[in-house]
Parts: sequence; structure tokens; C-alpha cells
Amino acid sequence: MIRTDRLALVLSLCTITAGYLLANRIFECIPHIEDEMAFVWQAQVYAHGEISIPSPPHPKILMTPFVVDYGSQRFSKYPPGWSVVLAIGYLLGARDWVNPLLAGLAVWLTYRLGQKVFSTAVGLLAAYLTSLSPFFLMLSGSLLSHNWSLLLSLALTLAWLDTFVCETKVPRWLTSTVAGLALGLLALTRPLTALGIALPFFIHGLVLLSRRGWDVRRRVLLIGVITLLISSLFLLWQFAVTGNLFTNPYTLWWSYDKIGFGPGFGHQQGGHNLAWSLINLKRSLETGWQDFMGWGHLSWIFLPFGLFAIRRNLPAWLVGSIFISLAAVYMLYWTTSTTFGPRYYFESFPCVSLLTAAGFLWLAGWPRTKPWRSARSIIATGLLAFLIIYNLVVYLPTRLEGMKGLYGVSRSDLIPFLTEEAKAMAPAILVVHIQDTWTDYGALLDLQNPWLTTPFIFTFGQSGVSDMELQADFPNRRLIHYYPDEPYTFYEGLRGK
Repeated sequence: MIRTDRLALVLSLCTITAGYLLANRIFECIPHIEDEMAFVWQAQVYAHGEISIPSPPHPKILMTPFVVDYGSQRFSKYPPGWSVVLAIGYLLGARDWVNPLLAGLAVWLTYRLGQKVFSTAVGLLAAYLTSLSPFFLMLSGSLLSHNWSLLLSLALTLAWLDTFVCETKVPRWLTSTVAGLALGLLALTRPLTALGIALPFFIHGLVLLSRRGWDVRRRVLLIGVITLLISSLFLLWQFAVTGNLFTNPYTLWWSYDKIGFGPGFGHQQGGHNLAWSLINLKRSLETGWQDFMGWGHLSWIFLPFGLFAIRRNLPAWLVGSIFISLAAVYMLYWTTSTTFGPRYYFESFPCVSLLTAAGFLWLAGWPRTKPWRSARSIIATGLLAFLIIYNLVVYLPTRLEGMKGLYGVSRSDLIPFLTEEAKAMAPAILVVHIQDTWTDYGALLDLQNPWLTTPFIFTFGQSGVSDMELQADFPNRRLIHYYPDEPYTFYEGLRGK
């Protein structure tokens, strides 16, 4: 390994450590939002060798967010790709290490991509900027699917370039296979993201099919065939859980949760449309320019210079177009997400970090002038150093502190059930009387498994179900009423009666 390889490896290891520290100290190794709760539920089921389980009695009050009850079976609405990976973490007893490990690998592949398409200096700087990005770090400490899909996107990009663009000692059939596998697995994880990531390569593939010889055409077709074979498992999964190849489980939770425009798409009056698409794009980028590098609204500052630096670099334009493609494809979706930054664009983040690094190095005169000796180099380096320090000292700590106790979910919510008094009640079913929001209930779900065999199980209020009915459904459990505003008090009946 050359010296920069060793530095990139150190960055990767530091990223793994940082990701786990964030998972532990900021997110407390528990799910906070509905998506995470559904992924955790789904991963446990997959780790048990199942893809769905029988629905419990009174499923509406024994619900898990985004977990569907359909045809007397219960399953997550999400595609299986990420939860299979998370299930491996469960089987190894390392659920909270999965995303940090993927983050470390993503930093390494970002370095390799920059090295291949731009230069070693660009790759190393991009890897460094990625490892400091609030956007990247927040998702690395979460239980969401984006780090896995980012890794697949990077693998696809590197394998495609090795197959058709760059010189490599690796056999082309192998790089073609890796590209097809990565894109197929991405379709099983985040299908719309897969479409956005694949679009530039699809266009490039069409050009290759029309202009190159049969050897190149065979590689393009091999990638396409492998992608189709793997992504077809998505339809088989839909058939397995719903009984229909084309029933989208998303619509079983919200009927309007579909991709497209017009009535019935999204909950906006009249349905999703281009105007809403532009509003969502604006919201995402307003958040993104702050979170991407942690430089506030100056996260874009080196990008124009990066675009100028790659003006004659066609492989770099192929890579850079992924961000535009992904943003355009997500305009078809009726909502946006900014809690963790504009996470729908996360898989294209290497485009931002690589162009930022390329822009800075061009502005600094690297490598045409003697490094760091000209006024141009000193000014550019001083600006970058100031922005990095601002992120580390001001923006990043403030942003991460704001993620603590996200949506009111905290590990402290679980402590009342770890006391000796609570343990003495087990096994028990607790009726959770919502005091503020649904997270009064959702915060407790990490104590409960999908089969409802844990010492404590919880109901989302009662919704017309009487104590007698609940007791009949769970005759071997003690029935307790729980009010989150009195966390250490357990009632045998309704409070105040």
C-alpha cells in the first residue's frame, strides 16, 4: 500500500469508530423514527428465517409503525435488501455496528473512486471531507438503510468504470458481475434510488451498445441480465407477502404512498404535481447545503471550481451526473425527508465530496504550482481550514446535539422496565396511554420482539378493546396500565378509578 492508501485506511477506521460513538451516545443504539422501527422489526423476522408472521389479535393496538397486517399476515412495507443485512448484525450480536462498518467501507471506496477518476489527492481529500460531514455521520449512527445503498452505489460506479472506462488488472467479466450484483441488490434495497443511480449508466450503456464492438456489448448485456435477475426477486418478495406480484406494500399502509403525479399520488390536494416536486427539491437542498459539509450555506463554495476542473474529464462527468439524476428521480415522489439531512440524495453524496475536493485543489493550484507556497494556495487552504474548523467546533456539535432524544425517544424511556419492581411483574402486557405523541408508545418497542414473547409487550392505547378482551388474548400475562408521565408507576386498572 502506498502512503495515501494507509491514510485512507486510517480514515476508514476512524469513521467506523465515530459512527459507533454516534450510534451509542447520540442515538443510544435504539430506533427513533418509524422507518428504523420497521427495519428493526423486519430484521428480527429475517434473522429468524421468516419473511412474515401471523398477525396478532387486535393488530391495530399491537402495531409497529410501517409494519402491515394483510391477509392475516404481518410484514414490513419496506423492500427486503437492508433488513437482510441488518439481520446478519442481529445473528452476530452486532446490530449497532452494521452501519458504522458500512460507513468505514464507504469512505474507503470514496477514496478509491476519487483516485480512479480524478487523482489520489482528490480521493484522499474527498474521503476526509466525507468522514467529517454531518450528513454522512448522522446516517452512519442511525439504523436506516442509506449506508448500505451508498456502498452498493459506490461498488456499481467503480465496477462500471473498471469494465468500460479505466485500465484494470481485474478480469472484465468479474467487474461486470460486480456491477450487476450491486445494482440488483440496490433495487432490492431502495428501488427508486436504484433508478436514479442507474440512469447515467443506462444512458452510457446505450451509447456503448450502439458504438462499440461485441466484446463491450456482451459486458453491457451481462450487467443488464444480472441486474434483472436479482431485481426480479423484488416482485417475488411482493408475491410472497401479499399474494400478488404487483401489490406495493407501501400502499397497504397509506394508499397514496406511490410514485408519480396526479390524484391519488401523495396526500396533497389534487395529488402530487411538478410544483410540489420543486418545493420538495428546494427544501431538500436548503437543508443539504448546511449538512453536506457542515459549512452552513457555504457547502457549495468549491463546487463551481470542481465543475471547471473536470471540464475535460468525461468519467468525472459520468460520476458527477449521479447527483442530478437522483435528485430528478426523487421529484416523482410526493414527500421529502430532512430530519437526517436530505437523505433521499444520500447515495449521490460522493459526487459532492469529490467535486468539492477537486474544486479546492484546482483553486489551490495543485499540482501545477509548488504546493502551499503561492498566495492562491495559501488563501484556498486558509479558507478550507476555516470551514473545517467551523464544522468541527460549531456546526457539527450543535447538529448532533439536536439529534439527541429525537422525537422524544430516549433510552431513559426504557429504564422503568429494568427496575426490580417491573421485572417482578413479567410477563406482562402494558396498555400505554398516550400523553403527548405516538412515540410515548414507539419508544418502548425496542423491548418487544415481533412474536410478542418478550417479558413485556405493549399496546397502543386500547381503541375500544377492553381489559377483559386483552386478558383473554394473553391469559398468561399480567395486564398493567402505563402512563408515560408517571414512568415508574404501574396501575392494575385505569388511573383515577
